Amino acid sequence: MPENRMPCATGNGRETVCIETNRIFDSCRDRDCFENTRVFLNGLGREIIEHTGNVRVKRAEIAWTNITAEPVQFNHGFFAVDIRYFVRLVCEACVGPGRAQEFEGIAVLDKRVILYGGESHVNVFRSSGDGGFCSVPEPCCSERNAPDVVVEVVDPIVLDAKVVEPKQHCCCCCCACDIPDAVLTRVDGSIVDDDRDDGRHLAVSLGIFSVIRMVRPAQYLVQASEYAVPDKECVQPDSEDPCGAFRAMPFPANAFSPRGPGEPRTSDRSRCGC
Repeated sequence: MPENRMPCATGNGRETVCIETNRIFDSCRDRDCFENTRVFLNGLGREIIEHTGNVRVKRAEIAWTNITAEPVQFNHGFFAVDIRYFVRLVCEACVGPGRAQEFEGIAVLDKRVILYGGESHVNVFRSSGDGGFCSVPEPCCSERNAPDVVVEVVDPIVLDAKVVEPKQHCCCCCCACDIPDAVLTRVDGSIVDDDRDDGRHLAVSLGIFSVIRMVRPAQYLVQASEYAVPDKECVQPDSEDPCGAFRAMPFPANAFSPRGPGEPRTSDRSRCGC
């Protein structure tokens, strides 16, 4: 509602302050196509693909990502970043005339990039802030000032799905036992740990857009404005007249008008760039 909108407020005083934040040392963007990747299926899915070849993927989402970074030998400041995506797939197969059955599986994708993360040889100690006066002191271990890796990725685009006959080539970088428990709990049913080559497998081709950054903590002097407390009070909806609150909402005319290519979203036009 209009009364709930708040313009970006700034303070009056400006001063130079020291802040600690992450500095981006290197970044890259990429589009990866993973072809003929094996899908680890649950028990129902394994049984279904043995009797049908008409399978499609309805939905794909990244359930987990494992990221490691190791220094590159003889190339100081550069790091080899290994990224492993665990993709949860919801599949559908035709099991009879007019009958469809859903089942789930996990696809594992590997990616490696080389990024520059700078060099630092200091030890970093940080307090937790939750210790009391009589609390038992916890060991304060130091950590090397290693860079952090940030991965931004959209959900995969399903390019192809097919049932692979025995002895046919199917890309697989791990086995079912390498899938973390946090990923297995997101799948309906138990993943079958079957690495035999005498059974049929489901293979998918996935396209992924990603942006990868390597950052380090750093201190900077910046010009900052004093924080301003909002003057507007919070408005609560009238629970006794919900239809009245609905009638006060503007009609979403833009929702009924498709956007053309290159046109910004309406929400982006009215957003203040604070």
